[in-house]
Parts: sequence; C-alpha cells; structure tokens
Amino acid sequence: MNEPALWRRLTAEGLGSAFLAAIVVGSGIAAQQLSPGNIGLELFINAAATAAGLYAIILMFGGVSGAHFNPVVSFVDAAFGGLRWRDAAAYLPAQVAGCISGAIAANVMFSLPAVSWSTKHRATGPHFFSEIVATLGLLLVIFALARTKRSHSTPAAVGAYIGAAYFFTSSTSFANPAITVGRMFSNTFAGIQPSSAPFYILAQVVGGVVAVLVIKTLYPDVTPAEASDILFPHHGASDIGGSIQETSPTSNGNQHSTPPSLGAPNLER
Repeated sequence: MNEPALWRRLTAEGLGSAFLAAIVVGSGIAAQQLSPGNIGLELFINAAATAAGLYAIILMFGGVSGAHFNPVVSFVDAAFGGLRWRDAAAYLPAQVAGCISGAIAANVMFSLPAVSWSTKHRATGPHFFSEIVATLGLLLVIFALARTKRSHSTPAAVGAYIGAAYFFTSSTSFANPAITVGRMFSNTFAGIQPSSAPFYILAQVVGGVVAVLVIKTLYPDVTPAEASDILFPHHGASDIGGSIQETSPTSNGNQHSTPPSLGAPNLER
C-alpha cells in the first residue's frame, strides 16, 4: 500500500487533532451545563465522551496518517523507525494547530468567547507524576498491540485507556502536548492555565522517554514495519477478500508484498 502524500497526512492530523480537542473541551462544557456543581458526574461525562470520540476519530483518520494526534506518539514512533523524523517534526505543528482550532470551535459551539484563557492551575508534583504515568501507559498500550499484531484493537484500547486514566490519575490524563496547548484556550472544565502547560508538557516528554526504554526492554525486536502500524494498521497488512498480505521492507527501503503462508499460522516473529 502506497503511503499517502505528506500534505494529506498533515491534513488528517490537523483535522483529527481538531476533533479531539473539540470532543474534550466541548464535552467538558456540556458536562458543566448539564450537571452544574457535580464534579464527579462532570468528569464521568467528559471521560466517556473522550473515550468514545477517540475510538471514532482514530478509525476516521487512521488510514491516512496513522491517527497520532499527539507529538509524543509521533516522535516515539520515529524512534522505532515507524515514521521519518522529518515527518514527525511536520506532524507537530499540524497537531498543535488542530487542537487550538478544536478548542476554539468548542467555545463557539457553546456560545462562549472564541478564546478565553484558562485559569485552572494544575502545576503540582502529583500532577507532574500523573502525566508521566499517563503518557507511559498510553504508549505501552499502543506499541504492545502493534508488536503482537493486534493493531485492529488499538482504537478501542486507546479510548478505553484514556477513559480509565481520567479517573486513576490526578491530572485526568492529558498525555499529549498538543491537547495541552489547545486546552489553554478555554476557561472551562477541561482547561489548563497557560503557566501550568509547560509543566504538563515536560512530564509528557519524560513519559515518552521512559516509554521508549520500557518498550525496548519488553519488546527488544520491535520492527519499523510494526512501528509504522501503531494505532491503526494502514501500511502493513491489508485484508482484501479474506486474504491477508503483509509488506516488509526491502534493502532499498521500499516495501514488497509477500503471500500468506499456506501452512499453520505463525503467531510469533
């Protein structure tokens, strides 16, 4: 399968990131309006909408860009050879711009000022540690499924993990520098004070570095082909008419198709 042009992938990353921010911020605003003063119910609404929305937008854009919507995911993917470093660098501004646009769109949809800087202070030690844990867990889910050939389950698994992490982390699991920036633009339930954002982003980067080390320990033979299909299988296996074909890199970096084995399935590489 030919890789889509970079401009198409950047468009998918920008749109997907915008939808992600709109889901997170918009559901937070709706939760505040539907259940004023009930923080637990507001958080549940926000978490449930985010989990379901993530599942949908990964399916929506995964076939084009891989549906990263997260600079840490993109750069960790590049570290394992699944994405070119220059492409990961190009994804970053698309993801950040998309998240900012999505947060602004959410504000407008609920008749709020297009930009209202958040005043929600979140920069504490427990929040910092929570973001390291949240980011580490997210990347482990993604790469474990890719390494064990279960990427088709990743959209649901990522949604489920983030939904759960809303509750088991004190930071409510941002785990994404782009969405952290976007959430500064809305002084609502899901917002974050601009002065707290660098604190969160640093923790997310640390979580990404720790994740690389842990993934290399658990799965020392992760291949670039496997890394290229994190989150959504869009480069490797294709199921057409019930027949599965896998692609593998040739010596010149291109990919060629190999027919499926007619013998017993080999579940381990």
